[in-house]
Amino acid sequence: MAVLITDTCISCDACLDECPVGAIVDNDDNPTGEDVYYVYKDKCVECVGHNDAPACADACPTEGCIVWDEVGSSKIEKEDRGEVGDAVID
Repeated sequence: MAVLITDTCISCDACLDECPVGAIVDNDDNPTGEDVYYVYKDKCVECVGHNDAPACADACPTEGCIVWDEVGSSKIEKEDRGEVGDAVID
């Protein structure tokens, strides 16, 4: 579960400070060498437990630049996940 920054990124920095877990780096620190911002998949939580939607996408001025898999992201499914620290099994 992670957002993806597409090649429509204009490197405006709007998303960098919005990420609550520091998963986004600018194009200078992109490990793939591409000239776009990068999201570390192992750090990104799609803002579950922080916001209703990924904060980076809300802050981005470029429509469609930041995408994510909508499967498992509906409000009902998020509510079913419980809170951080809730037991998964009884």
